[in-house]
Amino acid sequence: MDEKGHISDASSPTPPMYGEYEVTRGSLPKRFIDSFKRDPNAHATPKGAVGADGKVFDVESAAQNTADSPLARKLKGRHLQMIAIGGSIGTGLFVGSGKALATGGPASLVIAFGLIGIMLYCTVHALGELAVLFPVAGSFSAYSTRFLDPAWGFAMGWNYGLQWLIVLPLEIVAASITIDYWNTETTKPLNALWVALFLIMIWLINLFGARGYGEAEFVFAIIKVVAIVGFIILGIVINCGGGPATNYPKSGYIGGSLWQNPGAFHNGFKGLCSVFVTAAFAFAGTELVGLAAAETANPRKSLPTAVKQVFWRISLFYMVSLTIVGLLVPYDNPNLLNAQSSSDAKASPFVIAIQDAGIAGLPSVMNAVILIAVLSVGNSSIYGSSRTLAALAEQNQAPKILAYIDRKGRPIVSIGVASFVGLLAFLAASKKQEEAFSWMLALSGLSSIFTWGSINLAHIRFRAGWKKQGHTLDELAFKSQPGVIGSWCGFVFNVLVLIAQFWTGFAPVGYATKSASVLVTDFFQAYLAFPVVLAFYIPYKIYFKTPFIRSANMDLHTGIRELNLAELLAEERAEKASWPMWKRIYKIIC
Repeated sequence: MDEKGHISDASSPTPPMYGEYEVTRGSLPKRFIDSFKRDPNAHATPKGAVGADGKVFDVESAAQNTADSPLARKLKGRHLQMIAIGGSIGTGLFVGSGKALATGGPASLVIAFGLIGIMLYCTVHALGELAVLFPVAGSFSAYSTRFLDPAWGFAMGWNYGLQWLIVLPLEIVAASITIDYWNTETTKPLNALWVALFLIMIWLINLFGARGYGEAEFVFAIIKVVAIVGFIILGIVINCGGGPATNYPKSGYIGGSLWQNPGAFHNGFKGLCSVFVTAAFAFAGTELVGLAAAETANPRKSLPTAVKQVFWRISLFYMVSLTIVGLLVPYDNPNLLNAQSSSDAKASPFVIAIQDAGIAGLPSVMNAVILIAVLSVGNSSIYGSSRTLAALAEQNQAPKILAYIDRKGRPIVSIGVASFVGLLAFLAASKKQEEAFSWMLALSGLSSIFTWGSINLAHIRFRAGWKKQGHTLDELAFKSQPGVIGSWCGFVFNVLVLIAQFWTGFAPVGYATKSASVLVTDFFQAYLAFPVVLAFYIPYKIYFKTPFIRSANMDLHTGIRELNLAELLAEERAEKASWPMWKRIYKIIC
């Protein structure tokens, strides 16, 4: 007993001193339940972000909120790099390229994917410059709101959110169709079971938060990258006459014979224009690197490397693999023409090339890779839609409940909404499977074009405001390699793709033989995203009377994570100056 009469326990540990704290851990069930409770300090975007009325909150309080963790920063550099390299490789490349090959021929396939790739290279670098400086969730809508027009930011946020909301059931339906590859008759009744299994798997991955998404994408991307590299090597061997089949389109050495007969182009210029939207869908998701910046431990270090990796993904995995496909599969191949839908794996030119070469077993392996790719994009869809919805809610552009972030840093309500929309995938068990797939694809097909165009335009306006307010490019942690000229090229090309898609939607290939009702259906399936964007933009613009943001009035401070950025950049540049020449060149391209 001490002098004040209190009983002391010599065996009890020393209590913490002032300013210290003890970590207490409850039982596992309690910790699991508590993890879903709201974290009052977590926000999807800093509270200083531009609001729906275009006004900016106090900059000092914005800087303070930026110092707090908005979403859980669990993603590492290796996660971002694999997301950049293989994150969005899915049905667009593996299966959709088959429809593009049948419509435009092998030359149109390579040209369209190459042009979209160049445009996307400019777009991702513009996004990287913005995301390194302002690593906020829902970055695309936030940048449009801040640098263009809050109403356009609202439209782009919902456009992007709806795109990924629809992509989840879309990819799950594609996965169920992919399963039909092995045995159509026996697996068709089991489609609902496969849908349930795939949905549960994707939900569980996303319940592990950003780290779960990052680890899953890391594994999925490695599998896809290995498969594509393996296909390229195999395709070269087959093209040089190394395949076992004797009934190939040309026995022995094939070379470029299929570009002569049946030909390099199909349906002329209109065939080429028809391939653009397929290429855009195949590249969709590349911008997820920017969206993930808010949940990256150090985006200033990790994001530039990931952005530069996009060039290699476009060059190697898209251009080289599609060139090989065009050399091995003629555009008049019956399997390409008889596809039930754009997710029918039997119409994958990758599978067809291996089948026609007479290699047993490998088509099923390639089909399994396609299935993994489909699930990977479905996994990305919950991540992309939930973060975008949470950011919209924080900016008062969506119901506030969607901004609920739990103690593990997950926007759990938005994840729940995305998961609920995923239940639409059970349409795969109905007789309207292919029709449902087509309309869901119509909603998401052009969305990426609007997103990419907005990123380019936001970067152009940001650079104008940056210069107007007396800043220099030396103050930026990462500068877009193609610069403002690249952003202008990217923006103009996105507009040209919209025009080309309108033309091919209004008067598609073979329109003279189609009825009026079929033409109307085809047009809206090709151009549905455009009226959807206008339906969000125009009423919001009229109701809130939002202004177009002028260069002198842009908020160029809110959301910057490092407040001592100038000092950090000076130290890094001094370090880079001491690098040998080979390392400087390597860092420019990687």
